[in-house]
Amino acid sequence: MSRVWRLLKQALACRRQFLDLLVGLPHYETYVRHRQLHHPGEPIPTRGEFLRQCQEARYDGKGGKISRCC
Repeated sequence: MSRVWRLLKQALACRRQFLDLLVGLPHYETYVRHRQLHHPGEPIPTRGEFLRQCQEARYDGKGGKISRCC
């Protein structure tokens, strides 16, 4: 039975990642793994800080240009 639960948990995690990416939310856990692997010793932002940084990068104007869709 534990194998079934493990597979179900893995499927739900993949579903969540897919839905997050579908609506434009980057995957925090993937980001944390990347930071740990490629930037060891550097601080890792909290989930809230990470999402704010992503939103700012996506929607804030740069050099007077609007980089958002609306």
